[in-house]
Amino acid sequence: MTKEFEARTESEAIQKAVDQLGIDRNSFDVEIIKSEKKGFFHKGSVTIRVHVKGIELEEESNNEDSLEEMSDRMVPGQILEPESENEEKILEFTKKLLSKMGYKADVSINFRRDSKIGLNIESDHSAIIIGRKGKNLDAIQLIVNVFAGNLDSDYKIIIDSENYRMRHEEMIIRSAFKVAEGVRRSGRSKLLEPMNPFERRLVHTALNDFEGVETKSEGEGLYKQVRVIPVR
Repeated sequence: MTKEFEARTESEAIQKAVDQLGIDRNSFDVEIIKSEKKGFFHKGSVTIRVHVKGIELEEESNNEDSLEEMSDRMVPGQILEPESENEEKILEFTKKLLSKMGYKADVSINFRRDSKIGLNIESDHSAIIIGRKGKNLDAIQLIVNVFAGNLDSDYKIIIDSENYRMRHEEMIIRSAFKVAEGVRRSGRSKLLEPMNPFERRLVHTALNDFEGVETKSEGEGLYKQVRVIPVR
């Protein structure tokens, strides 16, 4: 289920969602769809779209497991031992999946946070395993999460390789700042490439305090575009 809320700041909009929906903050994901700067004639506002976990619309659920994982970064060099039979099964399944794909790889548990488990893949074929814009990595993660769900567990599996997710996040933010600078100089708006909800939220948040521009999401479906708009 999705629902939109508007307030002066992102935190106020989130609190409004918590109050009106009567659910815990951890029960939903947040997507910033519009951010307007404070000006002489308006107070500024942020519009968010709330995705309630477990009852998302079908078109939004295809990649829902990848919305938060980039904020759960791998700890360099850390390897944790499995603490349960289910964790051992998840590790073994991931290794077998990669083997069936034709890639020899080592898979280890890198972190545990709440119900999230981070798996790190080390392989000579990491570039192929990650794929263009992380598509292969997301696909592997989706399959492993389906397997974990069949174990009657509450695990959310986050898979990374070569610290790709952190590097990708930083690249998106750098690109957003570069585009925003160009929009501010030229006075002409610009559309960024289609992104998933988490990536769009990165852009909205990064540019929220960037003077001279505002952002809004455009399009339909999971992969929308962010328009960077000049503000006089």
